[in-house]
Amino acid sequence: MSLISDIPVLDDLDAPRASTVRATGEIQVYLETYGCQMNVSDSEIVASILKENGYGLTGRLEDADVILINTCAIRENAEQKVRRRLAEVRAHKRHNRPDLKIGVLGCMAERLRENLLEQEKLVDLVVGPDAYRDLPRLLGETADTGQAVVNVQLSREETYDDITPIRYDSNGISAFVSIMRGCDNMCSFCVVPFTRGRERSRSITSILDECTSLVDEGYREVTVLGQNVNSYRFRQNGTAVDFPELIHRISLVSDDLRVRYSTSHPKDCSDDLLNVHRERANVCNYIHLPVQHGNTDMLKRMRRTYSRDEYLGLVERARKIVPGIALSTDIIAGFCAETEEEHQDTLSLMREVRYDQAYMFMYSERPDTYAARKFKDDVPEVVKKRRLSEIIALQSQISLQNNKKEIGREHTVLVEGPSRRSNDQLSGRTDTNKMVVFDRRALKKGDYVRVRVHDCTSATLRAEVVDG
Repeated sequence: MSLISDIPVLDDLDAPRASTVRATGEIQVYLETYGCQMNVSDSEIVASILKENGYGLTGRLEDADVILINTCAIRENAEQKVRRRLAEVRAHKRHNRPDLKIGVLGCMAERLRENLLEQEKLVDLVVGPDAYRDLPRLLGETADTGQAVVNVQLSREETYDDITPIRYDSNGISAFVSIMRGCDNMCSFCVVPFTRGRERSRSITSILDECTSLVDEGYREVTVLGQNVNSYRFRQNGTAVDFPELIHRISLVSDDLRVRYSTSHPKDCSDDLLNVHRERANVCNYIHLPVQHGNTDMLKRMRRTYSRDEYLGLVERARKIVPGIALSTDIIAGFCAETEEEHQDTLSLMREVRYDQAYMFMYSERPDTYAARKFKDDVPEVVKKRRLSEIIALQSQISLQNNKKEIGREHTVLVEGPSRRSNDQLSGRTDTNKMVVFDRRALKKGDYVRVRVHDCTSATLRAEVVDG
C-alpha cells in the first residue's frame, strides 16, 4: 500500500495494532492484529473467548506466555510484514523465552498453514478465522504435548453471534459490530473467499442486542462490518431482513447513536438503502463504495459485475437521493494487462466522481485467485508505481479542493478525543466522515459539538466551536 502523508485515507491497513485490553490470568496472552477493521473485530472476539476461559491479556510482548498474531493476506505487503514480525518473535523466543507459544490467526493462517508449521517452523499453532472457539483447546494441547497444532476449517454457519466482543482497539466512543462473514463475489483479484469462506449473516436479534448494549455502555457510534456488508440477508419469522432494513432498525436503537458501515459492494447499493440514509438522520451520509477501476473492460477482467456507466449512474442516483453524501473508494493500479488508456480511464472517473477519500493500491497477485490462475501479472512494477503515484496525486488534489468547499460551513462533530498534534485541541468526525480539529474548551469525548470550518488540508478540516 502506498500513501502520502496528507492524503485522507481510511486507515493504514498494514500497521499492527497491539491489544489495549487487559485481563488477569495465569497464562498471559499478547494479541497483535494486522489488516482491516474486520480483523480488528475478530481480535475482539478472540480476546473475549480467551478471557472467558481464564487467560490473561497483556499489552506487553515481553510479559506474554503466548503471542498471537492475527493476520491479513489481502496484499503481499501485509503478508511480508507479518512474516518479518514472526521472525522477530521467534528470535525473542529463542533468546529469552524457550517456553513461549506463538500462534498465527486469521486469513494468512488458513492460506499458509503448511509453510508456517512444517516448512518454516515459525509457529506453534495456526487457527483460521472460523475456528476461534477452539483456541483454548488448541493452546492447552500445544502446551501439554509441545507439538504444533492447527485448525483452519472454514464453516458455513459460524458467525460468533453469541459472543460479546471485548472492545480491542476502541476509543470508548466508536465500536465495530460485525454482521456477516465471508464473501461470495469472487472478484478475480481477491483472496477473501478462499481465506474466509462463503457468506453467512448473523441473526438480527443478536446484532440489535449488541448495539443496544453499546449504547448502554456509553458508545455513540457503531460501524457495521462485513466483507460485503450490504449483501446481508437473514430470515426471521419467515421474513427475509435485508441490509437496508437492518440499518434502519439499528438507527432506531438510539437517536444519539451514529451508524456507519463498511465495506459495501456497488451491486448491492440499492435505492432502498439510499432512502434509509435520507430518512434517518443518525445514519451517516457517507458510503465507502469501492470502484477498483475506471474502465469497463478492466472491470470485467476484475469480475466486478458492473460497468463504468452503471457505477457512475449509481453515484448520480446516490447524490440525487442523498444530497451532500460523501463517497470514498478503493482503486487498484496496474492490474493484469492494464493499458495506459485504461489507466487514464481510472483518472477520468476520479475527476468525474470527485471522491472525498480513497484507498489506493498497487496490484499484487494473490495465490489461488482467478487472476493468478487465468491472467498474467504483466504490468512492470515501475509502471505500476508511476500509475499509483498519479492516482495518489490526483486524489490529494481532489480531496483538498473538496475540503476547501467546506470552509465557512457548519457541521455537527462527534468528539473522539485529543488531536494528534496538541492536547489543547480535540478531534472528531463529521457525519460525512471528515476529520475535524478544534479547540478543546470544556468539551469531552463523546460530546456532539457544532463547529464552523475556517481552514483545511486535504486530510483534515480546522474549525471553531459555534457558541449556542
